[in-house]
Amino acid sequence: MVIDMLWALIGGTVIGFLGKAAAPGDRDNIPLWLTVICGIGGVLIGTWAYTQFFDSSTGGVDWWRHIWQIVTAAILVMIAAGLTGRRR
Repeated sequence: MVIDMLWALIGGTVIGFLGKAAAPGDRDNIPLWLTVICGIGGVLIGTWAYTQFFDSSTGGVDWWRHIWQIVTAAILVMIAAGLTGRRR
């Protein structure tokens, strides 16, 4: 359980930084720390949602689970951008 949370923190941070790199400057209207939080939330919620529909005990790299995590993080970033009210 502790290892899973550690991987969620690491993976979410990486997803958050990659998301910020994909939309630099004025294309992204939320701060870096909030993007990283959304990345961590995306990993946690995306993994939970994935395990509700699919078998979570796969061998090797589970690419579909990672896609769910990234899409969930992107949705959280859109929600955060709408709620924070920062304008360009």
